This record gives sequence, C-alpha cells and structure tokens, in this order.
Amino acid sequence: MYVIGIDAGRNQVIVGDRENATQTECTIKRVNWVSIPRPNSPVRAEVQIRYRSKPQPVTVVPLNSSEDDQVKLIFDEPIFGITPGQAAVWYDGEIVLGGGIICG
Repeated sequence: MYVIGIDAGRNQVIVGDRENATQTECTIKRVNWVSIPRPNSPVRAEVQIRYRSKPQPVTVVPLNSSEDDQVKLIFDEPIFGITPGQAAVWYDGEIVLGGGIICG
C-alpha cells in the first residue's frame, strides 16, 4: 500500500495500491525559468521528479496564477510516486529550462 493523500482536516491518511499512486499530471508552484523566459504556450520537455529518476517526456503548461508562477506538467505516461513538496526540474536535452515545487 502507498500513501496517496492526506486529509489533515479529518486527521486521515489515504492509502491505495501502486496503480492509485500513479498520476498523469501535477501542478508545480514557485517556478523558476532558468534558460528561457516564461513561455505563454505549452513547452515539450523531459522532467525529473526525483534526483535519480529517469527523465520522463512531459508537456509543461504555464498557468495564469495571481499567487505565483505555476505550471501544470502533463506526462506522456503515468508516473509513480509524485509527492507534494518535492522538486520537479524540466530539461531540453542537457539544458535546464526550469523547475519548481510539486504542490498537487
């Protein structure tokens, strides 16, 4: 079993099997664009959500947010173990395009 969510208001931890712990997208906050200016349209890239994970193909979709710069990552294939609070960094080959913190 894997933790797939936390409901702090109800003091509950939600668990599920490996299939329930995979996702096809996530939202990233506190985004920093490193080698390109903030795009206005989706960008194709490869993303790493863990230090030693294999880069995965992704579409990075900029979101309009009054809070801070946010993007949605839409993965080509479901990804296991995406965890809020972890960093996500996206690349074009060896070039770091940007990164931020997984928030949902």
